[in-house]
Amino acid sequence: MNDALATETLAPYAAHDEQSRGRRYQEPKPEFRSEFQRDRDRIIHANAFRRLVYKTQVFVNHEGDLYRTRVTHSIEVAQIARSVALALHLNETLTEAICLAHDLGHTPFGHAGQDALNECMRDYGGFEHNLQSLRVVDELEERYAAFRGLNLTFECREGILKHCSLRNARELGELGERFIKRRQPGLEAQIANLADEIAYNNHDVDDGIRAGLLDLSGLREVSMFRRQYDAVVAHYPELNERRLVHEIIRRMINHLVVDFIRATQTQLAQVQPRSIDEVREHPKPLAMLSDACYEEHLELKTYLREHVYRHYKVLRMTSKARRVVQELFDAFLKDVSLMPTEHRDLALQAESAHGAAGRARAVSDYIAGMTDRYAILEHRRLFEPGERT
Repeated sequence: MNDALATETLAPYAAHDEQSRGRRYQEPKPEFRSEFQRDRDRIIHANAFRRLVYKTQVFVNHEGDLYRTRVTHSIEVAQIARSVALALHLNETLTEAICLAHDLGHTPFGHAGQDALNECMRDYGGFEHNLQSLRVVDELEERYAAFRGLNLTFECREGILKHCSLRNARELGELGERFIKRRQPGLEAQIANLADEIAYNNHDVDDGIRAGLLDLSGLREVSMFRRQYDAVVAHYPELNERRLVHEIIRRMINHLVVDFIRATQTQLAQVQPRSIDEVREHPKPLAMLSDACYEEHLELKTYLREHVYRHYKVLRMTSKARRVVQELFDAFLKDVSLMPTEHRDLALQAESAHGAAGRARAVSDYIAGMTDRYAILEHRRLFEPGERT
């Protein structure tokens, strides 16, 4: 289905290309694609998107070739969200663009790196990875002659910024208003947000089993897993563990996605929004799971927190990751000439314009943009005398 035909089938409360709030810098309309297709294409071609292939989710990149990375996670989120958007007659292309961009600002080493960088930046405005993703697409990507960043549509940028402190929201103008007024983003952004949770919960089960941190007997304590385990074993009693795990996880994802669609359809039928702005003005998100399904989703999330994220092997790696980020930040902030020339110059310019906070922000931009392996290599270059610089 081409984009023009797809637009004709969109719900009135979907994001419509011709009703977009536009871009920060005016551009001629694309000739053979929609505005949201242009957003998606720019994201895929961005340097920051390519770097996601070497940024970790839970397991650091060098620990194994089959663990999820930020780029495979983003593709899985997009696949789930597109299915939901299509079923609800929402803008599938915009939904995909938001999903592919939502982690562009994530640090190396997953949440451990983010927490460490936030601590480093405590006296300079902090570090929020959602805000950093927006900063990447608005300022840091350098590809186009006419403007900095990717110049994405308002609707795509709105979806990227899932969370934002009130302090930072006040600096963002129209984009920050919803955090101040406690409003919602469009449905495409809401779907991307929940699809993100569904994807990482389920693929962390898969990766946790692969890493030997989880086993099937323990996971059967979780009601959603146990139900699908019992169903699969009843039908395929001779299945080997690898295929058994995959079959269980695909059924869990399908269960959640079907519930997601039906619960959201129910909400939309009750509220009957007539436009995307009415979606935004609703006091709560309209994209949701049913209460029963959400409870099971939270149960799985809690189990993973206890048995994967707090496992001593993961904590050892996150401890090392935090130290790498902290020591890189301290070294570069103290002496920006230790950074590559381009980043040194940016830090000096930022310091000239904004003082110490500008210098620190430039250092955090450099570190946040690193892949896991590049951060490890930079740390070695700085602190190991035998490593070539």
